[in-house]
Amino acid sequence: MDNQVKITSLELENVKRIKAVQLAPAANGLTVIGGNNRQGKTSVLDAIAWALGGDRYKPTSPMREGSTIPPRLRLEMNNGLVVERSGKNSTLKVTDPTGRKGGQQLLNEFVEQLALDIPTFVKMTDKEKSRKLLDIIGVGDKLFELDNKEKSLYNRRLEIGRIADQKAKYAKEMPMYADVPKEPVSVSNLIREQQDILARNGENQRKRMHRDSAEREYEEAVTAFEQAQRRLSEARAAVEIARKSAQDLVDESTAEIEESIQNIESINAKIRANCEREKAELDAEEIKKQYDSLSAEIEETRNARTALLNGAKMPLAGLEVKDGILTYNGAAWDCMSGAEQLIVSTSIVRELNPKCGFVLLDGLEQMDMPTLEKFGLWLQQEGLQAIATRVSTGEECSIIIEDGLSLEPVAPQTKTWKAGVF
Repeated sequence: MDNQVKITSLELENVKRIKAVQLAPAANGLTVIGGNNRQGKTSVLDAIAWALGGDRYKPTSPMREGSTIPPRLRLEMNNGLVVERSGKNSTLKVTDPTGRKGGQQLLNEFVEQLALDIPTFVKMTDKEKSRKLLDIIGVGDKLFELDNKEKSLYNRRLEIGRIADQKAKYAKEMPMYADVPKEPVSVSNLIREQQDILARNGENQRKRMHRDSAEREYEEAVTAFEQAQRRLSEARAAVEIARKSAQDLVDESTAEIEESIQNIESINAKIRANCEREKAELDAEEIKKQYDSLSAEIEETRNARTALLNGAKMPLAGLEVKDGILTYNGAAWDCMSGAEQLIVSTSIVRELNPKCGFVLLDGLEQMDMPTLEKFGLWLQQEGLQAIATRVSTGEECSIIIEDGLSLEPVAPQTKTWKAGVF
């Protein structure tokens, strides 16, 4: 990025272990400060952080031990700013290309704090790293809201599922009786039916008595036929009518109703049991509908989360957040190589403040040369500047720090052999 601010040169004196160091770091790629332990390599990074980051990065004992001269720091930036700290109080002075003076607020516009302290990001937990990334790409709050919604829905569904299983099991264990009515039987209705039948049977009995009376009259009329011809004719007609009225009559039995009355409590108990089971099955079905509804809502929330992440612009191709964990090319942080971890860290830190075109890295001796070269190549491709330390005096170093002084690295030499000399 053309508008990125980078360090073009630095001069440091009497800061921590530094006696005098001058350095013009590469605009793009990796500038390695080499040397053995306790020679002042890290002091260079600490001095840069102090110069640009403010008093929060001021060392506890900024002046070099044994020196009577206060620390002096001078950095030139590619935007023309000159940053200086000098004097007994190490007062900050920022001068722009026109000669106007400024302060820490001017530096804060392009200095990203994590760029001065990459280890802070590296030491974050996986959740904190992913949260930082999501905040950078502008979806952190929305994703947090969706995650909470999904968690709440999941817990509700879990509870509903537990209740559904219990109700289904309860319904299954309840007795079920066949061949009984759906509604409880009423004793009064059965008694009323019985009384109706008895009334009809009484009417039948009345008709039978009438028939018997007619028979008697007929017999008497036959006996007195000669005296009562007219009475005989009337009796004959009456008996004929009575016979026709009574010949197809059949009495209804009340035995079934009497048995139902005797067994009504048992029948009603079965009916109630069937109703309770049916209700339990309906309850279980309703709970299952709630469970399925929550499942659909959870799936919808997950799809919204996926769409949110898919629509977000990541600072690095292959960078993702899966289940709240930061991954790069499918690998979680602890499965990334050292170079991949630095690439991810640098990409995220750069995105925090795109104006900041540099990062400070301490302790690159953990990387072998191919890994170091891979990381340096990526920095060049991205147009980023990295100033790093490494316990080494090899040719990969831009300068060597020895006893607080900057030295040019010694180029490797090919050893020649002479006969008789070992």
